[in-house]
Amino acid sequence: MSSTAIADYALISDRHSAALVSRDGSVDWLCFPRFDSPSVFARLLDAAAGHWSVRPSVPYQATRQYVDRSMVLETTFRTGPGTVTLTDALLTGPAGDAHSLGAGAPRLLARRLTCTEGEVPMETEYRPRPEYGLVAPILSETAGGVTSRGGAEWLVLTTAHRMDFADSTAHGAFTLRAGESVCLGLQRSTLEEPPAHVWTQEDLSDRLDATIEAWQSWSDMHQAYDGPWRDLVHHSGRVLQALSFQPSGAIIAAATTSLPEGVGGERNWDYRYTWVRDACLTMEALWVAACPDEAHDFFAFLATAAPSLGADRTLQIMFGVGGEHDLSERTLPHLRGWRESRPVRVGNGAWCQQQIDVYGELLDAAYRLADQLDRIDDDTRRFLVACADAAAERWTEKDQGIWEVRGEPRHFLYSKVMCWTALDRAVRLAGPLGAPRGKVAGWRRTRDEIHRTVLREGWNEEAGAFTQYFGSTALDASNLMMPIVGFLPADDPRVRATIDATERDLTDDAGLVYRYRTEEGVDGLAGEEGTFLLCTFWLAQALALAGRAERASDVFARAAAYVNDVGLLAEEIDPATGELLGNFPQAFSHIGLVTAAWAIGEARQPIAA
Repeated sequence: MSSTAIADYALISDRHSAALVSRDGSVDWLCFPRFDSPSVFARLLDAAAGHWSVRPSVPYQATRQYVDRSMVLETTFRTGPGTVTLTDALLTGPAGDAHSLGAGAPRLLARRLTCTEGEVPMETEYRPRPEYGLVAPILSETAGGVTSRGGAEWLVLTTAHRMDFADSTAHGAFTLRAGESVCLGLQRSTLEEPPAHVWTQEDLSDRLDATIEAWQSWSDMHQAYDGPWRDLVHHSGRVLQALSFQPSGAIIAAATTSLPEGVGGERNWDYRYTWVRDACLTMEALWVAACPDEAHDFFAFLATAAPSLGADRTLQIMFGVGGEHDLSERTLPHLRGWRESRPVRVGNGAWCQQQIDVYGELLDAAYRLADQLDRIDDDTRRFLVACADAAAERWTEKDQGIWEVRGEPRHFLYSKVMCWTALDRAVRLAGPLGAPRGKVAGWRRTRDEIHRTVLREGWNEEAGAFTQYFGSTALDASNLMMPIVGFLPADDPRVRATIDATERDLTDDAGLVYRYRTEEGVDGLAGEEGTFLLCTFWLAQALALAGRAERASDVFARAAAYVNDVGLLAEEIDPATGELLGNFPQAFSHIGLVTAAWAIGEARQPIAA
């Protein structure tokens, strides 16, 4: 069983794939060559599913941080005999072009150990288990390292010390003295195209330094935000950039699969894909945190992945990072899951759900990033126009909603509000999109009809709030988005009542917000889940818009307090223990942090005379 706390992990990324490194210097999750590829190491989900650890062989205390303005990790081990710093990175390639961070990534994990005082005995254990732990590869010694062959993988481990082999695992021991450094590297290729060479110590060290420089160059060029919680916002911007797939412009929801929403439960999903909703919200957050210049790439990716909405005006809600459509879900019964949380899933069955809110998030992102629309091509413009048409035609339909319920479709209020958002933004963008005047008039009429219907059917007198779906008395935190997207002003009495009801009835003792009450049974799943960090940040943002900046700051601080020691957030918080739950790091949570901080900063601005 895997039991390491989710908060004990840190992310490294080359904008192609990602690894999670534990506080103890163990790489317990790594997928090559893409975020959604089968894992090489998956101890995160099962102790037998592979890892690569490097740590002192004597008792130690570990602290860690990211190198300033980067996603390169430094772990410092302090022992009785001395101190060693471990620097970990997935190499991004040269630093020359900050606009294409990761474009030259060599698909290599580099680890540098530097002894800063005394001398420290070290040990390393290399246990690759490709294909989610199914393959125990053949390990062989080669000049300067170890080769691993098994399944579709050809891996080369670069080492500067001797390794012993047993049970498809390599062990090594060595001592570092003050002033000494040693580099290790793991390169991935295929059986058809084996690696051309074993990397030298000098090459690994130089490329690791270049990766630090590349991240810092990107940060310096893009990150100008100077409002409240500046450091957290900048770091979240880098996390969101690390969750983007450089070759296509796609953005994943999280770096992992099957980390549970409730310990031991079945709410375990694969988040290593591009949800239209999540990716659009990420682009909006990057507008605050990182001044994105890749927006045109993102819109072009979606236009290519969904070249036609078809006769029924359906936009698939999620894609593979290369634009793949079929994300069929399956379980991996050989994996025991994090803290026995089963099943472990790969793929995601939500890919074939109907969720009509996605048109709104997409056009809202386009509106926020309108200054880049002159860089999109005509196909992308036609795609955005088609999305507005789809919202106008499909807003009356039932769907599975933002939370992807696996129960029956319903008239979810959030979905209707986002269809309104799609048409409102399309009307405002009519010029840049080249939309005909007659079409714009139709969008405007339908937008106004949606508004009237939501006010009539979405408000519930018994609940004293806007509710989850038409005819329901259940609350849903997604309705906090109504003032955020401008459907109603935040000082509207109905919005204020919905904010108050959310605080009163959807929060736990720590003041964190649930998405909805799982006992209502709307989502078709057994068990409960934790409080949702994105929803807590939404509450802070809505409060700020309502002119309650100090209250908003308090709510923000509650949620932000759950960042781990390297500034990362998962999806949820366990209300009983305060532990991070869910896939990690979670784009949604960092999106919420960024947009709430910005809204609070705006609310604190003095009103001009």
